[in-house]
Amino acid sequence: MWSLPVFISSAFAQTAPAAAGGSDMMSSLTGMLPLVLMFVVLYFVMIRPQMKKQKEHRTMIDALAKGDEVATAGGLLGKVTKMGDAYLTLELAAGIEVQLQRSAIVQVLPKGAINTSK
Repeated sequence: MWSLPVFISSAFAQTAPAAAGGSDMMSSLTGMLPLVLMFVVLYFVMIRPQMKKQKEHRTMIDALAKGDEVATAGGLLGKVTKMGDAYLTLELAAGIEVQLQRSAIVQVLPKGAINTSK
């Protein structure tokens, strides 16, 4: 068999010149800048509005009173008849009551919004 001589030049790593004392710290800060900016944008676009929405929902749940007309997360409409710490009783129609968790209430409706006469 014929053998072809392969010439591979040897590569030698060159050492970089010594950097100034503060440039390493500055380059690490500029490397982290996009990550910090991304977190700040994420906070103002997603986290802060969600916390505001949760606070408004908690305030609405705490302000519920007997006789309020409400809508639930499942789409039921009714009038609050009994209140407890974690649960409430909702009258859907005359004589039909269900017990729900307070957190299932998504909206307090204006008085007279539910038409119960048919």
